[in-house]
Amino acid sequence: MKKTLALLLAFVMVFAMAVTAYAEPAPDTKVAVFWYAFSDAYLSTVRAELDADFEAAGIDYQDFDSNNNQGTQLEQVQTAVTNGFTVLVVNLVTSGSADAAQQIIEAANGLPVIFFNRAVEGDGEEHTVLDAYDNIAFIGTDAPEAGHMQGKMIGEFLVENFDDVDLNGDGEISYAMFMGDAANVEAIYRTQYGVEDANAVLAEAGKPELVYFNANNTDKYQLDPNGAWSSAAGNEFMGTNLAEYNEGNGNMIELVIANNDDMAIGAISALQAAGYNLGDGECTKIPVFGVDATQVAKDAIADDTMTGTVKQDNVGMATAICGAVAGVAGGEAVADVVAAVAEEDEIFSVADGFTNKLFVAYAPYTGTEAEE
Repeated sequence: MKKTLALLLAFVMVFAMAVTAYAEPAPDTKVAVFWYAFSDAYLSTVRAELDADFEAAGIDYQDFDSNNNQGTQLEQVQTAVTNGFTVLVVNLVTSGSADAAQQIIEAANGLPVIFFNRAVEGDGEEHTVLDAYDNIAFIGTDAPEAGHMQGKMIGEFLVENFDDVDLNGDGEISYAMFMGDAANVEAIYRTQYGVEDANAVLAEAGKPELVYFNANNTDKYQLDPNGAWSSAAGNEFMGTNLAEYNEGNGNMIELVIANNDDMAIGAISALQAAGYNLGDGECTKIPVFGVDATQVAKDAIADDTMTGTVKQDNVGMATAICGAVAGVAGGEAVADVVAAVAEEDEIFSVADGFTNKLFVAYAPYTGTEAEE
């Protein structure tokens, strides 16, 4: 017990030194962290890690729930500036909106702003925000990467299991796609590449491309109407789909692709209500793929009710944010801070063409020990 405690204390000390290695934060540092929605399953895990990191580093902070409302978030930022917070960490509500990001920056009135997770620039707007201001940074992921990884994972699984997945024996795989947010660049790329890359793998193996289950839906996805990436949306869509597209009618949905794990878990709940994916080794399992590698999704993969996901590193995200906060609060230039964080671990990299944009790498997850 004493040995375990000693090791734990040593780890905490090493971690605290690591996150403050870039500079010592000013003693009056007050960090305001604005989350687009506390309800987001993945981001709740980032919040838990980031809170712990701030506490280990001795950084004073406060979390704010913007409740998926950009106007609310802007008001929260304005109030935080008035109340003497010195560093702003922002999970932008309206992802990919340069206008929303610029409003936040202007409200910050020169304070350091570290955006994270949700893009601040849309397609065709690269550099319009991040190059236009001093003292700002973005920490997130390379948006297309998750879609590419998910698509490759799906394609390889289908090549190995094509006949088993093709329930009606028509030589094609019928799929459903659940999209989280129409304006979110992560959702856009996951929706696109989750299918395109799977098809590329199938074509290389001489297999036919995926077929969207509903020929009347030209979008080829079902969108969470609230942009919340929610399990409720995944469950409702899948339950409704199964009423018409099922084995009895010979047109069963044979594959589920979701932009995130929450929607995937919702779809699995609907499948289980219909007698599928019970993890008993006897009933039919419809392959379901998500993104995030939340604990619920990992448990579902371990229980054989879900097939795979893409790990969005919550620990890495929190570590990078905390390190960046410590640096800018200590007076370091943003570019120097981002470069220093990138050097700490191979999962971090500075985006090409930027000095203030840091990527945290994705990784495939199918439940093997090496992926933990």
